[in-house]
Amino acid sequence: MSLIREPFGELADGRTVERITLRHASGLEASVLTFGATWHSLLAPDRDGTLADVLLGHDAAADYERTRGFYGATIGRYANRIAKGRFALDGETFAIPANDGPNALHGGPDGFDRRIWQVGETGEGEQPFATLHLTSPDGDQGFPGTLQASVTYRLLDGETLEIAWRATTDRTTIVNLTNHAFFNLGGAARVESVLDHELMVSASLFTAIDETSIPLEGTGSGVAGTPFDLREGARIGDRVREGHEQMRRGRGIDHNFVLDAFTEGGEPVSAAAVFDPETGRTLELLTDQPGLQVYTGNFLDGTVAGKNGQIYRMGDALCLEPQRFPDTPNRPDFPSARLGPGETYRHRSRYRFSVR
Repeated sequence: MSLIREPFGELADGRTVERITLRHASGLEASVLTFGATWHSLLAPDRDGTLADVLLGHDAAADYERTRGFYGATIGRYANRIAKGRFALDGETFAIPANDGPNALHGGPDGFDRRIWQVGETGEGEQPFATLHLTSPDGDQGFPGTLQASVTYRLLDGETLEIAWRATTDRTTIVNLTNHAFFNLGGAARVESVLDHELMVSASLFTAIDETSIPLEGTGSGVAGTPFDLREGARIGDRVREGHEQMRRGRGIDHNFVLDAFTEGGEPVSAAAVFDPETGRTLELLTDQPGLQVYTGNFLDGTVAGKNGQIYRMGDALCLEPQRFPDTPNRPDFPSARLGPGETYRHRSRYRFSVR
């Protein structure tokens, strides 16, 4: 079977979390949870053909509920940060509860990652897929408009998982959806640092941040001559150790990169690639979004045990989050996150796994 549905456990209130597993004949396998529309696992081969799960996360539904680590979760209604949790839209000011110092992060304290999503359409065959749905009511976490959101996970072939988001609203609002997978191409069974992974990002600009991780003025700072110049690829550990003020502010890389190619509404294009020299696994990210938040696991502090009882520490994972820029609702110079009635928000990203 190329699609399997099964119980994954219960939340504290007794609600059941379901896991959906998509399998391709090649051996590529991905699983998704209804809690948070979470990308739970991805089995990919190394250069010897050995399959391993390359996503950090948890083995039980209760652990996802207990610890809000965003592991593989669908993030919304607005991914990334909104300065002071406030923004104006059509002359009205809206307030989102602050949950990251003075700012609102990843949709506020009760974002889409904390909800049970409903399973909709599913399909088997050469491209197995599953679509999950969520209704976010008007005023949810302070955001205007009732939002109908969906996310579809689909195995396109023996190498590629596509995630496609869609949303509509009955009142003008802001939308910025993404996935927050924590990748470790060495495998999740025995976690070692990703600092030896090599990272390439197709971006000539990045958004420098203040002390609270809000972008500074300007549409972007040039990466040339900085540790953020990843256009030719570099070992992650070599860059995050550089004594750059922006590295200090993010405790490593926790920045939005302004992608050189922006194809909204078109085919996703290559934005970043990661290579693990130890296993030979390679991940290429393709997206239609203007920005990519790169996060080098800087706040993993050893207080959380994940899959297989592994303790997660700083630098144990890499996140690649395609999205609108942080604080876009307060920055008219950034690509808009506005969505009105009669319009449809769409976002497609593809994660292509191979071996080198």
